[in-house]
Amino acid sequence: MINLEGLTGDLKLVAEKVMEGNRISDEDALLLFEKGSLAFAGSLANMVRERLHGDTTYFNRNFHIEPTNVCVFSCNFCSYSRLYAHRDEGWELTMEQMLDMVKKYDGKAVTEVHIVGGVHPKMNLEFFAELMRKIKAHRPELHIKGFTAVELDYMIRKAGKTIEEGMKYLHEAGLDSLPGGGAEIFHPEIREQICADKVDADGWLLIHQTAHRLGMYSNATMLYGHIEKYTHRIDHMRRLRDLQDITSPNGSGGFNTFIPLKFRNKDNDMSHVAESTITEDMKMYAVARIYLDNFPHIKAYWPMLGRQSAQLSLSFGVNDIDGTIDDTTRIYSMAGAEEQNPSMTTAQLVTLIKQAKRKPVERGTLYNVIRDYSDIDVKEIEMNPLLN
Repeated sequence: MINLEGLTGDLKLVAEKVMEGNRISDEDALLLFEKGSLAFAGSLANMVRERLHGDTTYFNRNFHIEPTNVCVFSCNFCSYSRLYAHRDEGWELTMEQMLDMVKKYDGKAVTEVHIVGGVHPKMNLEFFAELMRKIKAHRPELHIKGFTAVELDYMIRKAGKTIEEGMKYLHEAGLDSLPGGGAEIFHPEIREQICADKVDADGWLLIHQTAHRLGMYSNATMLYGHIEKYTHRIDHMRRLRDLQDITSPNGSGGFNTFIPLKFRNKDNDMSHVAESTITEDMKMYAVARIYLDNFPHIKAYWPMLGRQSAQLSLSFGVNDIDGTIDDTTRIYSMAGAEEQNPSMTTAQLVTLIKQAKRKPVERGTLYNVIRDYSDIDVKEIEMNPLLN
């Protein structure tokens, strides 16, 4: 329990709400951001985390495929993409190259392939449907988590289909769930300044709502720590919380996890904007855990945040640190993230979690438990290819 001694006024009321399991308001969230100390917010968030999950901290064994960094959109914060007019400066993988990447993991205990990249006009709906059919034909049990709402909106509209038709078509082709990318900041005041030409908030939310209606799970993200204010962050989270109330009224289905994504300022049009401090990062995770009471999980994406900060976040509401990743992901390394070659073995992930006095549990994409590593020695993991 949280010690309320010395607390007065509105902060005490917020603490009492959280301790009683009641939903906090937008005003409460703003108070936590502006007036709550990091220790106070962190204690509340950790209480919520342990109420939901105890010490369990999830990770999965996954790998990323980034089909291209060529993109028709130009987002000011992006260090990754290359405009289609300058596509010779970027990369474009063929279907065969991507299938070879999948085959590289034959015989390895990965459970998920994560497919996201730029919006390339020639990599259309049928191209990706065929890619997924071939992946499933080669390895039927591999979970395909793919395509941001930005990619989906473009390829579905270009194919002349409704969102419902396009999502159903991709789902039948092998798409199992959606990542949370492309959300950035929903508020139009900020979105207009940083990513004006991509799908807006209503479009992003509609795609995820449609996925949920078709029986698919998805994730949600928010890009924070640039020109937005606390009120914009709260507006963003409120829209997510409201949609989760609609699509997952009984706590099943809908959004699996919320992933705050730290803005990185290397080699983009917002390089003049300072990055957030580690204190601000931890406060973001804590408030997210407290506010998003209908989201089962909060994830720290360690390639973006860095290993040490991801480990620290386990005390501020986070109960998932993503997965082994492999070093094919370049979206954040090109923006100056802590991890320039983001890949961790299972043994390294387990060690990181155990050092934080938490229980490491390997999960599938939909949080089915695969293996509890609590009592498995790290040396045993390193020696056993099925475990590592």
